Parts: sequence; C-alpha cells; structure tokens
Amino acid sequence: MEDLNQTPVFAKPAEIVARELAVDPEHGLDDDEIAKRRNRHGPNHLRARARQSVLVILAHQFKGVIVWLLALAAGLSFYFHDIAEGVAIIVVLAINAAIGFVTELRAARSMEALLNIATVTTRVRRGGKTLHVDAHDLVPGDIVLMDAGDMVTADLRLVQASNLRCDESMLTGESTPVDKQTDQVSPDALIGDRACMAFKGAAITQGSGLGIVTATGMETELGHISHLVQTAEPSVSPLEKRLDRLGRRLVWLTLALAVLVIGAGVLRGHELAAMIQIGVALAVAAVPEGLPVVATLCLARGMWRMAARNAIISNLSSVETLGATTAILTDKTGTLTENRMTVARYLVSDQEVDLDRQGEALQFKSGGSTIDPGQDARLRALLKIGALCNGASMGREDEPPSGDPMELALLRVAGRAGLGRETLLTECESVREYAFDQDAKMMASVHRDGDGFLYAIKGAPEAVLDVCAHVLGPDGVQDMDAATRADWLSRSGAAAGEGLRLLALAMKRAERGDVAPYEGLTLVGMVCLRDPLRDDVAGAIAAARAAGVRVVMMTGDHPDTAAAIAAQAGLGADDRPLAVIEGNDLTDLDPETADEALRDRILAADVFARVAPATKLNLATLYQNSGHIVAMTGDGVNDAPALKKADIGIAMGQRGTEVAREAARMVLKDDSFGTIIAAMRQGRVIFDNIRKFVVYLMSCNVSEVLIVGLAVGAGLPMPLLPLQILFLNLVTDVFPAFALGFGAGDEAVMRQRPRDPAESIINRSRWIAIGVLGGAITATTLLAFWLALHWLMLDAGAAVTVAFLTLALAQLWNVFNVRMPGGRVLVNEVTRNPWVWGAIALCLGLIAAALWAPGLSDILKLPDPGGAGLLLAAGASLGPLVIGQIFLVLMSKRQGH
Repeated sequence: MEDLNQTPVFAKPAEIVARELAVDPEHGLDDDEIAKRRNRHGPNHLRARARQSVLVILAHQFKGVIVWLLALAAGLSFYFHDIAEGVAIIVVLAINAAIGFVTELRAARSMEALLNIATVTTRVRRGGKTLHVDAHDLVPGDIVLMDAGDMVTADLRLVQASNLRCDESMLTGESTPVDKQTDQVSPDALIGDRACMAFKGAAITQGSGLGIVTATGMETELGHISHLVQTAEPSVSPLEKRLDRLGRRLVWLTLALAVLVIGAGVLRGHELAAMIQIGVALAVAAVPEGLPVVATLCLARGMWRMAARNAIISNLSSVETLGATTAILTDKTGTLTENRMTVARYLVSDQEVDLDRQGEALQFKSGGSTIDPGQDARLRALLKIGALCNGASMGREDEPPSGDPMELALLRVAGRAGLGRETLLTECESVREYAFDQDAKMMASVHRDGDGFLYAIKGAPEAVLDVCAHVLGPDGVQDMDAATRADWLSRSGAAAGEGLRLLALAMKRAERGDVAPYEGLTLVGMVCLRDPLRDDVAGAIAAARAAGVRVVMMTGDHPDTAAAIAAQAGLGADDRPLAVIEGNDLTDLDPETADEALRDRILAADVFARVAPATKLNLATLYQNSGHIVAMTGDGVNDAPALKKADIGIAMGQRGTEVAREAARMVLKDDSFGTIIAAMRQGRVIFDNIRKFVVYLMSCNVSEVLIVGLAVGAGLPMPLLPLQILFLNLVTDVFPAFALGFGAGDEAVMRQRPRDPAESIINRSRWIAIGVLGGAITATTLLAFWLALHWLMLDAGAAVTVAFLTLALAQLWNVFNVRMPGGRVLVNEVTRNPWVWGAIALCLGLIAAALWAPGLSDILKLPDPGGAGLLLAAGASLGPLVIGQIFLVLMSKRQGH
C-alpha cells in the first residue's frame, strides 16, 4: 500500500486514493484485511487524558490543610515525648488517608468507566454488506456511508456527495456549514478549502455521502489539534465548588474557635502543648474533610444508577441540575410515542384507503371493498413514490433494517404489495437524490423512466400542496385550484386530529434529470401513519406534574396531530383546554424583547407544533429567562443548539444523531420519556442525600467543638482527649455519612416542588437543624460528664469514658435525625436504608473495641466506667434522638407537611 503522506489525499482523484488504499468502494474491505490494518494503525480514538494514577490519588489525600494540621499535632506529640499519642495520630492519619484513597479511587474509576458506556457507531460497507460498527474499529480504507445528522468519525476522502454539507467549526472556527464535493483540490489548500474531505468530529448537516477513511485516531486533523490540548485541566462542577467553598469557610471558622479554646485552656491552667493538640484535633473534628470524597462517590454512584435505568449522564454537575429541573421541553416522536410507525391510511382525491392487518396478511380497503394495488393506478403510484423517495433500507440477509421509522413503514407496505424498492430500482434507475431540506420540508429522488425522468417527492402536506399545480384524480391529472387545495388541507387536518402523522406524496415527469425538483408537481395523495403512545408516558407525565415540573411538547407535526397525542399523554391542566401554539406564530420571537402578553401566552402553552429548530432555541432561552431550569430533548442535527442552550440537553440514544448526542448532557439509551422522570428522581435523591450527610457531619462536628470549648471555658476537667476526638471523627463521621450518601431516597421526593438551583447546600432551615442537633448532643454529653463526676462519683478518667461513650452513641443515633420532615418516625428513607444499619453495627463494634480491645483502650485512655457509667452513657445518648425527632415534627408542621 503506497504511503499517502507523500501527496495529500485531497489533491488526488478519489479513484486514485481508493487504488492506493487497495479498496473497492462498492465492496469495502474484507475481515482479514481489516484485522491487519487495525493491528498496524491501532484503534480509531483520540488519546484520552491519562487515567489518574494510584500514586496521584494517594498523594491527593495529603494535600489538605487539615492533614497538615494533624501532622503538626503528631509532630508536637513526638516533641513533647508523648510517643503513644504521636503514633496513634499517625495511625489515624493513615486510616483517614486510606478511606479517602479507596473512595476517591473508586469514584475516579467510575467516572472513567462511564465514558465507555455509550459507544458511537458508524455505517460502513464491508465485504459487500452495509453494517453498523463501533467507530473505534474503523481503519484506513474503510468505506463510510453518511447522512444528515451523523458525526464524521474519521478523516474521509469523499467518493460520493449528494447535497452534502458539513459543520467544521471545531476545526476552522467558521459556524457556516461547508458545501462538499468529490473533485480534488490544490495541494496547498487550507482545511476550510478541502471540499473533497470530511474530517473527524465534523457534523453532517445536510445531504448524504460516501467516503474512504484516510486517517484514524491521532493521525486525523482533529487528532493533531487534540495533541495540543492533552494537558488541559478538567472542569470542576458547581456542586464541587460549593463544597470546597463551604469547607474553606469552615476551616477558618474552626481555626478561630481552636485558637479561642487554646487560649481559654491556657488561662485555666492547662498545659500549652496539650491545648495545642486539642485545638488542632478540634479543627480536624469540626471540618468534614471527607465531604468532597463522599459527595463525589455519591454522585458517581447516582450516575451508575441512572445508567442502569438507561440514562447516561456526561458529567457530575448535570446530576445536580437534573434534580432542580422545573420544565421539560420534549419531542413527541420516539420520546412520548414508540417511534414504531405503521401506515394506517392513504388519502386520494375522492376516497380514503384503510389498511387492514391480520397477522402477515395486508388488505387495502375503501368503503368495505378490497382494492388491489396492482389494479389501482393511484394507489400503485402512492406505494411507488413512497418506496422510491426513501433513504431507509430493509437490510439484506442478516442485516437489520436501518433508517427513519416513517420511511421504513413506507418500504414495508410497498414490499408487501409487491413493489419492493430493489425491484422498482431495476425498472426506474436512480439518477439523483435531493436530501430532506429543513426549510422546504420536502425531499426528492429522480429516476430514469422510459425516455424521460420521474421525480418522486414527499414532505409536509402544506409544503407539498404549495408547490403542486395538479392533482391525480380518478380520471387522470386535473388542475389544482384554490378550492381543491383547501379541501386537501381540511382532510389532512381531520386525519391529524386523530393523532395520525401525514406525508404528502407528489410526482412529475420531465425530459431532463436536473430540473428544479419542487416546481409544478402533481399531488398523488397522502399517507397517514400512526405512532402509538408509549405505555409509561401518561404515568410519567402525571409524576412530573406531581413533582411541580412542567412538561411541554415541541414537535414538527401538524397542530391537530400534536394536540391529539398530547391529550392522550395527559399534558395540560385539568381546569382548562389544551393550549397549542403553531410555530408560524413564533418565527419572529426574540426571547430578550418579547412583551409580557406573548411571554405569558408561551409559558402557558402545552404544545408547540410545526416548530422549527431555531424556534426551539428561542423558546428554551425564554423559559430560562423566566426563571425555569430547562431540560430539553432532541435527536436531530438542528436540535443541537437548543440542546446546548438548555440547562440539561437530553439526546436520544437509539434514533438520535451523533451531533445531538455530542451536544447533550444526558443520553437516553431507550429514548423513553419515563427514563427522564426516573433520572430526575435520582437527581433529587442524590442532592437530598448530600444535604443529609452534610447536616449529619456538621451537627456531629459542631458538638465536638462545643463540648471541649464549653468545658474548658467553664473550668471543668477536659471531657475529651485529642485521640478520642480523632477516633470519633474517624468512626462516627465516615461510615454513617457514606451510608446516607447511598440511600435510595423517599417517594415523597417527587411530590415536592423543585428546589431553587441557586439555593446553597446548607440553607437557613438546615443551619438551624445543625445548631439544634449539635446543641442537643453537646448538652447531653456535658450533662452525662457532670453526672458521672458528681452523682456517680467516678474519677476523671472514668468520667471521660462516660462522656466519650455518650458522644459516640449520640452521634450514631443522630443519623435518624436527618430524615425528611413530614416522614414517618419509624419507617422512612433512613430506617429503610440497609447501609445505615450496617454502618451503625460497624461503628458499635469499633466503639466496643475502643473500650475493651487489649491495648486500644490504653492508647485512647478509656478506663472501664462500670455498669452504672455504661447505663448513664447509653441513656443520655438517647436525649438528642428524642430532641431531634421533636424538632422534625415541629419543622414538618411549620412547612405544612
């Protein structure tokens, strides 16, 4: 195989490139040759950012200021010859690092694995067959077939190009799509001028084509650019920024408190070294240093749960935003409906022909009589146009059907009527194809027919009717006058009102094959297709309404069709008729300057019909400007701008184009609307879980600071020692927090209004909860400590053990105080969480080991307090649980639960 780099491939004729790459474009490569070339060139993917190494993740555990403060405490312990305490602090430091390392490693690997869930496929010709293959498997010499909406997955030398246009803005910066052709260009041509090439990463915005792969992976033009940005830093999600901001504020706050405690202790006569150790330990205890790790793991686990429910989320911040969504702007076809099109009826000038299916049998009936399509000229013409003007394929042998569901439905009916596309093409050779034009709302194909040419056209009824000069009647071709055109519009509207989707089919004959395709047409009739509503849609929309989320349909369908489907799905309010706005009324919409009346009318609409892609973008902007958090679904090339603009762009995984998937933040593997609601619930649960464990951690850590600070300030003996604080911070912080982060959530989460996305993680009510719960734990622990000293008359060491046990158990029971207000006391999302019970059991075992394990109790300085001391600690520890439950009941009443 000749080295193609000696002369640029874009400067050579396509047939020369094919010869040098030893491939026949009509046949493609064989399996043996593909294997050889894959071994030679490697996989077709850009070199991704290197996986985070184990050493990098481990080093990350020792970067925080808290870790250095803890290390300083260990150093001071060694300096003052307290070897046991210094070693113990080092052990705690190592355990904290190990926990952070394991969780961060799992989260990092989870994120990396998620990137591989959704694969990109490419349509290729191999061994004479058309196949869908993983884009990573492409090799130089592969023959790639392209249609509008596809993403180019390797650099291609074009062999065929029909009305082909590419968006190459990722390479050239020019947003205007580039027209493509097959002739070679100058060897000095810049990328933007290489019209015979399609580059990896470009989007096919119009037309179709066929190309030979000339470069893959890092050898592509996009690969060369990618090489320059390999060291770019990853973005940080808004949630991570909030957590980091919260952590930094807490560091400074607790450092100030630690300084006050140290100063108060010194004034009360305590040793400076001991107070420094206590101050540093308090700082560590007060700041939940594991919070970002727990949050990341929680989000990663939530993303896996969503993936299991067929929703692929591209980044962590999207999980947070999804839970705050207030409006869903959804497509109809394939999202609300099954995208399983079947032909239900044909309309001709003087009658309607219904299709009667009984098993494999198919009959055409009109007025109770059966019609033979072979004997009826108009019905035969309708079937013929539907099969010829068609970009789908029924496949061969083991090939699956591929293409637009409507076009596949037309092929199935024509084939069962004895008018298969392959048979027709032998009679009417294909000469030219005009890909679907978004502006004209039509597509056409040109075929040699006898001495002339047949133009077959299909498109939106009103668009086709506008360019029809004639109509095929029972007695032949007749003129299309205004009355006839109005009658056809009325008939199509009536059919659309039944929820049917309509296409107009037209034709014309010409002496040449290159005349304008959309002029002087003869209307043959219309085909009515039915796409049934998905079974789970009505329930999902009802769930969205209960969650305070507005669902609006945006479709290119006829208003009557859209309204019929919307009514079946349960869109709209119960107290008013369904509100439908047609896209023609919004062509001049400017979301920034729209007057209040128009804005209110748009926000009250349930359906937008005949809506253009540009209008979708404006509507998304208007909703956002009105305070909504917008989730928008889309599948086409022209949906990409709106998907990017929406707060959550949602692309279809089955029928969506690669361009749409690239622009979206979530991809639905099953194209189901119900999956959006399930993912939204998961997003809400994840954020609620994060709030739960933040409140839990903060209330526990605040209590530790207050206990020591108040005791020192009041002149009492030290109720907790530094190692004991560190041990509690390790045991009662980490495991219950993980358990709360893994919770499955409560069903009530989807009966609440969406949260304000600008609301902080810890809002006013949660700060109050932290204060109440932390204060309750502080009060009961200090009370137990005082009673142990003055009622049970225990010595200082045993009293400290009572305080330690009271605090440890109270913090464990505190996990039940972070349930949702309004939930039941005994059965709620926390008590149903098996991870919580596992964490409690593990922590109780560790606390018992701290008391009775040989050597550990000596290191922690926890002498046995006796039976009375244990009962006092156990009883006192229940106080915060009771106070917390009373607080939740009062909060529930205040919030109207």
